[in-house]
Amino acid sequence: MRLFIFGFGFSAQALARRVIASGWSVAASFRRAEAAEALAAAGVEPVPLDEPAALAAQMAAAQAVLVTAPPGPAGCPGLAALLPALARAGAYPDWLGYLSTTGVYGDRGGGWVFEESRLAAQSMEGARRVAAERDWLDVGRGMGLTVAVLRLPGIYGPGRSAFDRLREGRARRIAAPGQVFSRIHVDDLAAGVEASIARPRAGGIYNLCDDEPAPNSDVVAYAAGLLGLEPPPEIPLEAARLTPAAMRFYGESKRVSNARAKAELGWRPAYPTYREGLRAVLAAGG
Repeated sequence: MRLFIFGFGFSAQALARRVIASGWSVAASFRRAEAAEALAAAGVEPVPLDEPAALAAQMAAAQAVLVTAPPGPAGCPGLAALLPALARAGAYPDWLGYLSTTGVYGDRGGGWVFEESRLAAQSMEGARRVAAERDWLDVGRGMGLTVAVLRLPGIYGPGRSAFDRLREGRARRIAAPGQVFSRIHVDDLAAGVEASIARPRAGGIYNLCDDEPAPNSDVVAYAAGLLGLEPPPEIPLEAARLTPAAMRFYGESKRVSNARAKAELGWRPAYPTYREGLRAVLAAGG
């Protein structure tokens, strides 16, 4: 079995490790020579984005294709690069997945959101994700491809967690009354993507997140306790002097349901709350 990845970032690396251990071969796109070297070192075949014939060959060989790169002003770069390659190869992979964000739901005042909930993105980035989801699902219907959309909250794991911010002295505990958000350990994300690949459904949309939405302040305090540190003092939101992007983050509060992924994919997070997840990150040297 073969997986092709467009956009080899933090999430894709975790997925590649997982499927390679299961006997899959993995290829991924690159633009810069140093990125090709890093891919090869990870056991992933580098594929240059500026070679249409190489991309078409990969589409013909892959049983699964994952797009992780975020959309820009011109839309999803994966769509622009891979759609011609799919058409050129006459390829119909068993599964094509697009990693989106739970930011497409916008603010729900702490209420629950489900895959069928109304989309109400509150940022340009979120609006672009909504458009990219729509475009990929339209392509799936128009070309007869089995396209799945996976909506993700905040992602953490070794090398990307509250521990890093605490050690560097950058961690802050912002007091935003009523504000909660969902998160997911990167290994649970990879397991969820693998579960979707194993059970492809055309037009399937899934939230992949843990079971306990929580305030960021609680997460930082718990991580500090695991490190034996005094938690940073809480700062009122209005006194935090956050960047516009951070203010948009704290302006959204919602609880994201993962019930559909559990029911349809048979997936369960190994780290159902941030507590288990952070302990695992620390045990892994993170």
